[in-house]
Amino acid sequence: MNHFSYKQIVCLVIAVLFTVDSLWRTFTSNFNFGHLLIYMITLCLWIYAVWAPSIDAFCAVGAGRLLAWAFCAGVALLCALVAFVAVSGYSQLPSGNEQAVVVLGAGLRGEVPSNLLERRLQKALEYYQQNPQTVLVVTGGQGNGETIPEGVAMARWLMERGVPSQQIIVEDKSTSTEENLLFAKELMEQQGISAEAPVVVVTNAFHCYRAGQYATMVGFKQVSLLPASISITSVLPCYLREAFAVLYYWVFKSSRTGWMLPFVGIF
Repeated sequence: MNHFSYKQIVCLVIAVLFTVDSLWRTFTSNFNFGHLLIYMITLCLWIYAVWAPSIDAFCAVGAGRLLAWAFCAGVALLCALVAFVAVSGYSQLPSGNEQAVVVLGAGLRGEVPSNLLERRLQKALEYYQQNPQTVLVVTGGQGNGETIPEGVAMARWLMERGVPSQQIIVEDKSTSTEENLLFAKELMEQQGISAEAPVVVVTNAFHCYRAGQYATMVGFKQVSLLPASISITSVLPCYLREAFAVLYYWVFKSSRTGWMLPFVGIF
């Protein structure tokens, strides 16, 4: 077995696994940019598995070699961003003295919280049970594949587990992380909770850095972050997607600017 055929077989096996994973995600999860990245990786694996000798020959000299180096540099940058996302979620943990808990939306299956969202809600519930004086602010409008707004479903989930309705503020119009926090701040101020008051934002660990930046951007003055876990099947799409989202944030700052504006709420 020569060198190229061995690499093709290995790549083919990985491509098959990614294909099965892609099909599973298609039928069990709402589409987002993370899934699109998985599909793109799957396609690239199939292309390389079929044409590995020709691709390797092209990348060995001239312009192909430069493209190969550029590709490797891009992969290295992506890995660095994923590592940053992984560690930054634990940098601003709460003290327990926060006046409000802002829970960011994360998608529904019909009217049932997704696994990511349920983990956020569980983390918020644990915090509330230890600090029952806090107000829970649940955020999120109605997206594709959802039959009710995320904020409404989140409030329902919390009330079913014993949280009084008067301790919950529902935000049900937002379509992005930035809007989650901006609209939450406006509703909190209407309820007499100042943006100067300490708040804790609950989201999954990979999402914490950007959530904290947006919370400060919209006017919260004392922000802490409470990271929730994710399932092992969500790691790859979530961290890949967030790496690109962080890069986009560094360039454009706001989700209301830049070329992705038409896709906010979809990806």
